[in-house]
Amino acid sequence: MEVLLASGIGLLTATGLWLVLRPRTFDVIVGFTVLSYAVNLFIFAAGRPATGQAPVLRANVPAALVNYADPLPQALVLTAIVIGFAMTAILVALALRAFGATGSDHVEGREP
Repeated sequence: MEVLLASGIGLLTATGLWLVLRPRTFDVIVGFTVLSYAVNLFIFAAGRPATGQAPVLRANVPAALVNYADPLPQALVLTAIVIGFAMTAILVALALRAFGATGSDHVEGREP
């Protein structure tokens, strides 16, 4: 499971970086979105994901870290998803405005 998660994070990071380096604004926006997904998965993986364990203390379970999931990375990822969605909306609005002003979707503002 750890190898699959690490490969997924690496693949998302590589794809995001490749898209960010493209000359078109839509590719750059999608690249930043894919990079944010990779960062969210990395934060989630750093929080020791566990299945079937509660993030809050229970009465009949000993208070050891092995018996509980860490709720902080889950909260950070949830917040990052909301912020990423808002930033994507702002980037799309700016890209549409730039396309309307220049007539091109190249990052330099003109066709090569």
